[in-house]
Amino acid sequence: MKENNAPKTIRLSEYRAPDYLIDETHLDVRIFSDYTDVTAQLHIRKNTQTAVATSLELVGADLELLEIKVNAEPVPESLYSIADETLTMNNVPGQFILTLVTRIDPKRNTSLEGLYVSKGMYCTQCEAEGFRKITYYLDRPDVMARFTTRIEADKSSYPVLLSNGNPVEKGDLDAGRHFVKWEDPFKKPCYLFALVAGDLSVVEDRFVTSSGREVSLQIFVEPQDLDKCDHAMDSLKRSMKWDENVYGREYDLDIYMIVAVSHFNMGAMENKGLNIFNTSCVLASAETTTDAGFQRVESVIAHEYFHNWSGNRVTCRDWFQLSLKEGFTVFRDQQFSADMGSETVNRIDDVNFLKTVQFAEDSGPMSHPIRPDSYIEINNFYTTTVYEKGAEVVRMIRRLVGVDGFRKGSDLYFERHDGQAVTCDDFVQAMEDANQIDLSQFRLWYSQSGTPCLQVSSEFSASSETFTLTFKQETPATPGQPEKKPLHIPVAIGLVDSTGNDLPLELEGGTRIDPDNPVLELKQPTETFVFRNIKEKPVASLLRGFSAPVRLQYPQSREALAFLMAHDRDGFNRWSASQQLVVSVLEDMIAGFQNNESVQPDSVLVDAFRTLLTDSSLDLAMVAKMLELPTEQFLAELLPKPTQVDAIHQSREALKQALASSLSTEMTSVLDRYPLHTEYHYRDQDVSERSLRNTCMYYLMSLEQDDVVERCLNQFKQACNMTDQLSAFKALVHSSRSEKSQVIEQFYQRWSNESLVVDQWFMVQASAPQADTLERVKELMNHTAFDMTSPNKIRALIGAFCNNNPVNFHNEDGSGYAFLADQIIALNKLNPQVASRMAVIMTRWANFDQARAGLIKQQLSRVQSEPLSPDVYEVVTKALKS
Repeated sequence: MKENNAPKTIRLSEYRAPDYLIDETHLDVRIFSDYTDVTAQLHIRKNTQTAVATSLELVGADLELLEIKVNAEPVPESLYSIADETLTMNNVPGQFILTLVTRIDPKRNTSLEGLYVSKGMYCTQCEAEGFRKITYYLDRPDVMARFTTRIEADKSSYPVLLSNGNPVEKGDLDAGRHFVKWEDPFKKPCYLFALVAGDLSVVEDRFVTSSGREVSLQIFVEPQDLDKCDHAMDSLKRSMKWDENVYGREYDLDIYMIVAVSHFNMGAMENKGLNIFNTSCVLASAETTTDAGFQRVESVIAHEYFHNWSGNRVTCRDWFQLSLKEGFTVFRDQQFSADMGSETVNRIDDVNFLKTVQFAEDSGPMSHPIRPDSYIEINNFYTTTVYEKGAEVVRMIRRLVGVDGFRKGSDLYFERHDGQAVTCDDFVQAMEDANQIDLSQFRLWYSQSGTPCLQVSSEFSASSETFTLTFKQETPATPGQPEKKPLHIPVAIGLVDSTGNDLPLELEGGTRIDPDNPVLELKQPTETFVFRNIKEKPVASLLRGFSAPVRLQYPQSREALAFLMAHDRDGFNRWSASQQLVVSVLEDMIAGFQNNESVQPDSVLVDAFRTLLTDSSLDLAMVAKMLELPTEQFLAELLPKPTQVDAIHQSREALKQALASSLSTEMTSVLDRYPLHTEYHYRDQDVSERSLRNTCMYYLMSLEQDDVVERCLNQFKQACNMTDQLSAFKALVHSSRSEKSQVIEQFYQRWSNESLVVDQWFMVQASAPQADTLERVKELMNHTAFDMTSPNKIRALIGAFCNNNPVNFHNEDGSGYAFLADQIIALNKLNPQVASRMAVIMTRWANFDQARAGLIKQQLSRVQSEPLSPDVYEVVTKALKS
């Protein structure tokens, strides 16, 4: 796409309320073999709160308009025009019924937006702007209407016809056709519309709400997947109960439905009463799903259910407010997951993802606030910043107002704005009003991009018995925001004495820090806190629970980090100390690699890891997390630039092998202590044992000794669950052993009929560190199981290679970059959303050495020279301007 044909930039500052509103939307969707006809009857009126409109402009894409009427009278062609995906009507009444008949072709809709076909099933995805591919409409979230939907199709091919709300009528028709009519009593924006037509089986259950209403629960899947729905159903019921108990939110319809779809751009969608899910977020069984997969199903089921209130009943006014619903709901599903399992382990996983992905996004050309100022294509802003950083901002509010205060604030928010489309400011205002607190400076988190850097220094005075902490906050410049203001940052702290106990905290002047919520609130560029009655030099534990999404720079000795690993009462900071210790050792090893010197890991780290492996009192899940080495992607984000791709990879591998060698006795003891389970259970103790055992197995396999390889092969063959089998499979495939070829073939032959397991098969091979992996990926793209129209397959193969295999993707010959550019160009024509997400991978070119940066820019320029969708155009243009 050439610059003079650049798509329009949408700006928050230019928002204005709609000139027209739609009170009722009646849809009649008739599905035929070669096309689908949609009759939309829209009850429209002028918005009296805005200026008098001179014309009505509706949006539509890929539509054939067959008929248009106002109040049942045909509209002459002279009174309307169609251009640039708009339908403009002049001289319309102040209130009228508009009838539109459009024809669409769902079978050719590879964008997976609007109405499309997935493995013979008709389904929809309308967020953010997919509804315009179904009919002309005011496709914006602040236009809310009550929907009635009639679906008609061939009964033998599509016996199941679903939409939002409650079913109110159904019947058989001539020529073997039938219909079902649905009514949704709640007003909603069109992005929450959903429709499904297919030959599906259903698992049913029920839930009785706190007020005694019975809700029918249904999960629709392909017939062969009926045995993989129990965990999803159980997760749904627990989510419903949890939301009643923790937030006082009760479900409001008679029926709640979930449909599993194989072709889906996202994880799932919270359409009112009819949630459409990627199969990977619904289906789960011991044989085909890992422990992480079970946890993901539980989390996503909860997330979409919680949207019923934080997103549906109260929705966002415009797409700049996306974090209003997503950040809040991510926080809610994180709370739920923490309550269902280990709070610390869940927090570690959330923060690890944030630091690896969102921090990288914050420091690159795609950096934006959680409430963006502008966009070209809104699909590009379904980001970790909006979701995960948005959740961290909500978490900070909860820390500032307390658990009870946060509940008061959320109650007020839901009550005040039920049935409305509102803004992030409305959410913060509810928290302020409910707690009589001033969050005006805190609001900068919504409008200011970038990750703040928090530099900390400390000083102990034995004579005055004081310990001083000085904080300096600074947020680096980001695109469009060269100057930054100081933020309101809550820092949870502890001062740990030599026995491992927390000291009582009292500031000079007599202010006591609440021991149940020990938080320092930073508001100035530099702030100093002096603690008194400190009789010995403590070890400071800062940013406990990761109380704010900042980069903490606080130099501590390796001995102090090892001490925190063993004694900090905050589980998250025990893990954080282990990561900092590993990174410190890796920095030495990377420097040695660059100087052609061999550097052995510090004995402090080896001894700390030995303690983890031998202390039977420790939580096994925590031990496994603390033993995990930071990923190469995490290290690339953390360490100085330019990123030393090869040095990071080689040093990390060397550290893994050195630790395996030094701790082989202890690690082997873990394997003996926790043998393979003969029966699968998804419960904390079993999950923890599997996690620790497989972590040790992966370490030991790095040595590639015959006895360990044999043990790994036996685990691969004898495992009764996918967690253990896949772990062994990955360890073997990522080795240089000849056995891996046979294992690759055996795994596929066993699981070729399980699409989600085949995704794992692709992913493991694509992330293998061997030098020939790119050629293997290219071969696999021709495999019968690979499908370029399936986002799951694209993410599993292309995405896994480019995201999870840095040493090969960033090969100095540039072959990885050329490969990705080829795929972006191809995907741009099929599915612009997926193409743009792939393009984001190359936006961080400035982090690499001059040669690699030049090669990446060369491929970005090649992509830019192609005719591009707005999705890809926005990403590539921003990347090249950085």
